[in-house]
Amino acid sequence: MLKVSGLRVERSGHPLFAALSFSLQPGQLFQVRGINGSGKTTLLRTLMGLYSEYEGSIEWDMDRPPVFLGHRAALSDRLTVLENLAWLCRLQDTPVTEAQLEDALAQVELQGYEDTPCGQLSAGQRRRVALALLFVSTNPCWILDEPFSSLDTDGCAAVEELLSTHIDNGGAVILTSHQALNRVGVAGTLELET
Repeated sequence: MLKVSGLRVERSGHPLFAALSFSLQPGQLFQVRGINGSGKTTLLRTLMGLYSEYEGSIEWDMDRPPVFLGHRAALSDRLTVLENLAWLCRLQDTPVTEAQLEDALAQVELQGYEDTPCGQLSAGQRRRVALALLFVSTNPCWILDEPFSSLDTDGCAAVEELLSTHIDNGGAVILTSHQALNRVGVAGTLELET
């Protein structure tokens, strides 16, 4: 699915990481850990082709790019919850019905908020809108930057359960998080240090 060899990335002339090599297979989850500024987000953005100044090789063996949810939810404050989720699905080339979207929103406890503009939501509710995409995605690989950010304890547990189900069904995940994962098996941890 993914093979990374000898990856080196610098920022402002300082190496964030060097000689980073790993592979990701179906049924695996890798957690990227490190202090703030160590390059966790930069690593994910590099894997997704959003940061091109690197040395080494990144080889994807997939028909389409992975699902990518960044640290900041890519939501429009003016669009409603339902409109934002539909837009995220279009970006990921995921065909869905309105009923599927509503079911995904129910899974993240946002039923009744479908017509609410996202600008009126809390940070945790905004994160849940973005995470609802995972409930309708058919993509086998997810790249998630701080998916637990702004979530309460129940929300974090629900995300871990979703990750576990995805891995058990042959999916793969790379995520950044400062949180220990208790409900899902981690195939490996990528520790970044500055």
